[in-house]
Amino acid sequence: MNKDFNLESLRYPIGKLNVPKDVSKEQVSEWIETIESFPSKVRALTENLSSEELDWKYRPEGWTIRQVVHHVADSHINSIIRFKLALTEDVPTIKPYFEDKWAELEDSKAPVSQSISLLEGVHARWAILLKSMSEDDFKRKLFHPEQGRELTLTFMLGLYAWHCRHHLAHIEQALENEGEFN
Repeated sequence: MNKDFNLESLRYPIGKLNVPKDVSKEQVSEWIETIESFPSKVRALTENLSSEELDWKYRPEGWTIRQVVHHVADSHINSIIRFKLALTEDVPTIKPYFEDKWAELEDSKAPVSQSISLLEGVHARWAILLKSMSEDDFKRKLFHPEQGRELTLTFMLGLYAWHCRHHLAHIEQALENEGEFN
């Protein structure tokens, strides 16, 4: 294994989350496009991989490509529900979950095509929802108990657009390193 790597840059290949306080309409549109196009990018990166390649890790002690794909499906299913709760309730408290423990459950060993199909459906509906939202809708909030604060749907949109790019970079990183971190 190549010891000349920076664990922080492997963990955050596009950098840590940074959602600006003031977000333009153009930025919102760009984030929606990121979310809308994400499933096709995941499919393109993974559809021809062998089972062995799907088990390559993106960093030492990190998840495999397979786990990353299943994780984003889990995460984004939760996200659309969080958006719908915030759009229909006054500052709902969301339910956190243990992502690391979910990544170890038996369904995280399933074919990635199952999670990609979920992503395609969820993201298609999510994009419709996002495109229908008004400026006031994006100002609606939810309460995140782990963070102990209210978050706007604009922030959540920025977070999940970053999340898409973050995990695409993880998949690309695992492929570039050809199983070096396994």
